[in-house]
Amino acid sequence: MNLATLGYTAGWQLIRLLPESWARGLFQAGADYAARRGGAGVRQLRTNLRRVVPQAGDEELDGLVRESLRSYARYWREAFRLPGMDHRAVFEKCDGLISGVENLDAALREGTGAVVALPHSGNWDMAGVWLVGHSGTFTTVAERLKPESLYRKFVAYRETLGFEVLPLTGGDRPTSTVLAERLRANKVVCLLADRDLTTSGVPVTFFGEQTLMPAGPAHLAATTGAALLPVGCWNTEDNWQFRIHPPIKVSTVPAATQALADVFAADIAAHPTDWHMLQKLWLADLPESRRTALARRLAR
Repeated sequence: MNLATLGYTAGWQLIRLLPESWARGLFQAGADYAARRGGAGVRQLRTNLRRVVPQAGDEELDGLVRESLRSYARYWREAFRLPGMDHRAVFEKCDGLISGVENLDAALREGTGAVVALPHSGNWDMAGVWLVGHSGTFTTVAERLKPESLYRKFVAYRETLGFEVLPLTGGDRPTSTVLAERLRANKVVCLLADRDLTTSGVPVTFFGEQTLMPAGPAHLAATTGAALLPVGCWNTEDNWQFRIHPPIKVSTVPAATQALADVFAADIAAHPTDWHMLQKLWLADLPESRRTALARRLAR
């Protein structure tokens, strides 16, 4: 077991034992230290937020970065404590904090399942606990992290919450086949859908610049007839908020993916500090060699 795996294991075992006030103070202090230190991820977060809030001056942007890192630290604090919480109580609490439930219920009444697409915002694990309580086990996909022991820790964590977790690669059967089966059985598939800087990503305009987002949500909806539902997640001081948007019409995969990006952008612009994007996202930020390779693929 390597240091990363040991660290996450210790987090899940120890953080839940701390009093809430201690855990809150510890993670906020860590976020503030990261903001002052200004590592590569923090610098990229600042670059990303500058696009989301272009009118912000340097001082305001400093505050946005600090609050975004606090939000991200809060996600991890809650993730480490969530396995030890009463999940029924979490569901009941979240049930009063979510809007647009009628959009999900209407999709499931149609009998063709629902593809729920989310950005990396707020606490999507809390949204998942609510969904399990409302509609039963749903299926999601996890990137196969290295080392394998760390990947297994994350899968086990989400399985304790009632999620079915499929590997992005290396499964016994193609992941897309299993997801389509779940949808045809009128189940829910949940996918994080705001970043895919690979040759399979779909070009979209996001906050006025070009990037790539996953084709999977729109492709699954197009091939199975499932509803494509964007979902926004953000934090309040002591709670969370979730919004299930109306279904996106899937005429083509590129058009539907652009429509998803537009919904994500509106929610992120309204709650910029709860968007946890510390990685390069826009094509303009990529090294020239990679940008050129992607441009060739897009041209084809």
